[in-house]
Amino acid sequence: MSFFISDAVAAATPAAPGMEGMLFPLGVLAFFYFLFLRPQSKRAKEKKEMISAIAKGVEVVTVGGILGKVIDMDDNFVKLEICDNTFIQVQRQSIETMMPKGTYKAITKKIVKV
Repeated sequence: MSFFISDAVAAATPAAPGMEGMLFPLGVLAFFYFLFLRPQSKRAKEKKEMISAIAKGVEVVTVGGILGKVIDMDDNFVKLEICDNTFIQVQRQSIETMMPKGTYKAITKKIVKV
């Protein structure tokens, strides 16, 4: 005997929601998959392909923003020339993007002129 809900209304509600109750959670999961997980895995795949395509002479930018030209590389590290006779070694995974050919040369000319 409840004061807020009559006994007839309480008895008319179903005990288990069935398939209709599963549609919303499945829809939310599908939404998050297409919004977050799929693009992230696509970017990871593209970066892996880019890192495997690195060769000598390619101009790259590291995660730290350092522009350099690939001089030498092995399985884990890449040797970059960042200025005339100035070299650094970075991990392959720290390379963020490959730049168009001629970018390194144009930037180093600007630095030398100043």
